[in-house]
Amino acid sequence: MKILLIGSGGREHALAWKIAQSPKCEKLYCAPGSDGMSGIAEPVNIKSDDIKGLADFAKKNGVGLTVVGPEAPLVAGIVDLFQKEGLRIFGPAKDLAALEGSKVFAKERMKAIGVPTADFRVFEVYDEALQYVNSMKAPLVIKADGLAAGKGVFVCRTIEDQKAALKEIMINRTFADAGNRVIIEECLSGEEASIIVISDGNNVVPLASSQDHKRAFDGDKGPNTGGMGAYSPAPVITDELSREILDTAVLPVIRSLAAEGKPYKGVLYAGIMVTEKGPYVLEFNARFGDPETQAIMPRLKSDLVEAMERAIDGKLAGYSMQWDPRPCVSVVAASSGYPGTYKSGMEIDGLPEASRIKDVVIFHAGTKMGRRAADGKDLFIANGGRVLNVTALGADYRAAIEACYGALRLIHFDRMHYRTDIAYRATRAR
Repeated sequence: MKILLIGSGGREHALAWKIAQSPKCEKLYCAPGSDGMSGIAEPVNIKSDDIKGLADFAKKNGVGLTVVGPEAPLVAGIVDLFQKEGLRIFGPAKDLAALEGSKVFAKERMKAIGVPTADFRVFEVYDEALQYVNSMKAPLVIKADGLAAGKGVFVCRTIEDQKAALKEIMINRTFADAGNRVIIEECLSGEEASIIVISDGNNVVPLASSQDHKRAFDGDKGPNTGGMGAYSPAPVITDELSREILDTAVLPVIRSLAAEGKPYKGVLYAGIMVTEKGPYVLEFNARFGDPETQAIMPRLKSDLVEAMERAIDGKLAGYSMQWDPRPCVSVVAASSGYPGTYKSGMEIDGLPEASRIKDVVIFHAGTKMGRRAADGKDLFIANGGRVLNVTALGADYRAAIEACYGALRLIHFDRMHYRTDIAYRATRAR
């Protein structure tokens, strides 16, 4: 079967790496793809938001399955278009992808069906939002309503932080129309974890738990990013807690949509805060996590394509996935300055040496092939804020951490930045 994967980042490289292992995969295309994944997937020069162009390509080339990586095509309605054209595609329809496309939609759905989540207020007018935060005690969390590449959430510890966040979203318009509305909610305390499931509209199959590290610097300091690294499994998510999250957060959403005749087929991601009172949902996403996927896929022993096809066909009942018991750690090598202004075009050295380390795999998030000025040798150059996901399995968390950072120390590009404490909670828990 020919498979089309949509996207070009580290998450898509990890998905392509796993999909290519499936006996069902005859040929893998990736649109637009990247030079970093060209060894396993044929790049297609179509942007991920050109949903009509993607549908035309799938029809012309006999694609049997399309897998959507990023959220924007889902929110734009790619699944609806593909289904209208009789094409098989893995992902939720446009009105269901609004669980990620609009935080207001998700919060109101959770409130209506009783899913545990932080208390919140929604504002469309800056002065009204400012008046509200002035009347509340810090800390508060302020979020842009729409898609903001993981950067539209501000955890505000002081009143000055709250005012600055509102100004950034509603006055400076940093996130454009995504900031037309803001959610202001209570700041929950606890430990975060990511719960990702595959749904067929009635049944769900959970992937291994994971934990993302959003802040730019060690010790969870600095601005929020798209994610600076992740590890799997997350010790905070015990088997008992996993069942509780499915029963109180995930399945109520899936079943409420099914009751409305809107089966949610695809990936549902729940960002969870484990508090003293139990698990609370911070957000829902309609796709695989990034960088969580980079830490999860190396542990997956089952055929990912089979799971996706079962979801499309409504046949996940009784199905389960098999996992490598070893933990996996994935660290992002970023360009200094990310998530703000950063440079590109730096030559990357050490990738072949790092890739030769046992149980290490490197997923390219923002690279392209270039040529070294000194000797004309082909090599990868940095071409994004998040450049690489250096990933390693290990017999235990410490072994995975050591292998991952051992590989990272072999890699160099000018102004390379990475956190040195990814998975620190796992070692503390042990």
